[in-house]
Amino acid sequence: MEPGIHDKPFNKNLFGDDFIWGVSAAAPQIEGAHNADGKGESIWDVFAAKKGNILNGDTPYKACDFYHRYQSDIDLIKKLNIPNFRFSISWSRILPNGTGETNQAGINFYNRIIDYCLKQGIEPWVTLYHWDLPQALEARGGWTNREVITWFTKYVDICAGQFGDRVKHWLVMNEPAVFTGAGYFFGIHAPGKTGLKNFLPAAHHAVLSMVEGARVLRASVPKAQIGTTFSCSYIEPNSGKKRDIAAANRADAFINRMFIEPAIGLGYPVTDIPALRKIARYIQPGDMDNLKFDFDFIGIQNYTREIVKYSFFTPYVNASLVKAKDRKVPLTEMGWEVYPPAIYQVIKKFNGYPQIKKILITENGAAFPDIINDGSIADADRIGYLQSNLEQVLRAKKEECRVGGYFIWTLTDNFEWAEGYRPRFGLIHVDFNTQQRIIKDSGYWYARFLSP
Repeated sequence: MEPGIHDKPFNKNLFGDDFIWGVSAAAPQIEGAHNADGKGESIWDVFAAKKGNILNGDTPYKACDFYHRYQSDIDLIKKLNIPNFRFSISWSRILPNGTGETNQAGINFYNRIIDYCLKQGIEPWVTLYHWDLPQALEARGGWTNREVITWFTKYVDICAGQFGDRVKHWLVMNEPAVFTGAGYFFGIHAPGKTGLKNFLPAAHHAVLSMVEGARVLRASVPKAQIGTTFSCSYIEPNSGKKRDIAAANRADAFINRMFIEPAIGLGYPVTDIPALRKIARYIQPGDMDNLKFDFDFIGIQNYTREIVKYSFFTPYVNASLVKAKDRKVPLTEMGWEVYPPAIYQVIKKFNGYPQIKKILITENGAAFPDIINDGSIADADRIGYLQSNLEQVLRAKKEECRVGGYFIWTLTDNFEWAEGYRPRFGLIHVDFNTQQRIIKDSGYWYARFLSP
């Protein structure tokens, strides 16, 4: 008997018939099979192998074993009435060395996923880059090397040619602010590089690659819907003091504006972040004219808000976050504040860009401790989080914001980057020792919400 909790009359019909519903996942977080069938090493394979980089010494080497279990997991998507599945392609599974010869076994794997999704009546949404750069390219500088634009567009061209006859929805990149910021500035994500000297070229090359990749898709799959995703946090100042307000504005420019604005033709927000002026040394003639692309949609990914205060000791932005735990607010297992109005605020913010045709929420979700009781998981906190966030999305839609879809993060518990397997975001619980799946109450809630 399916759980009958939270049966408030709240369902998809409130959002209109053309609203898009789905669930999101990413190759390095679910696939496992890290060296199977010709796959090359990714930066996360190497980063996770170094002691101290990942909580509890976890690695993505097996993850959810989606590589071998994709059919049964897609069957669960169908069981939960989810019509759209966003997943990513592993660059190093297609091109083990990042460039050069293609790996037919990798191409065959994604053909099987796409074909099985379509067989089950599920629309595949493909993310081309979800942070797993081939290690062979990182050895040549990775995103700091301008050649990455050529490497990336070749990879995109291969994927478009192989899968474009069936895949109609494409996302070029996932959260460039995170993979460049955490990976090339703070060093807490792969490949573990630090400093402005790494971050600025990586950021500029990521934006150029994102736009060039979109152009390749447009040429190869002209009828496709093409988008890209950005991580967004609602930023508020810690007080009404001028220096806190200015610090929040700088943090907002860095977190929310730095990557979307050049991609829609507004350039980098150098006025608000003076340190960004140093990016000019990596900008070649014609770059700024080539940054803009007319995306069909923009994916925004929000989980929380951040409170920001002035900090003399924080270089470049002179701003620091006031930790949620110190503010005595409700928290997720990631230590993020539960604050549903944040998603409404970021929708409103992005809706303020007239260049954006359509907004999709391509990730939203929460990690909470899950307790198995008699083979079931009553995750009322997650249900409450999801429904409260959806109420805020509906609020924005009723105010005529251009928001047209919502994808939950994520289908199954998975490898959560530097946090390893501790935080569980899934609608479906995974026992990582046995690979047993248990649909949580939140999964059944979403199935009822989406039921015809």
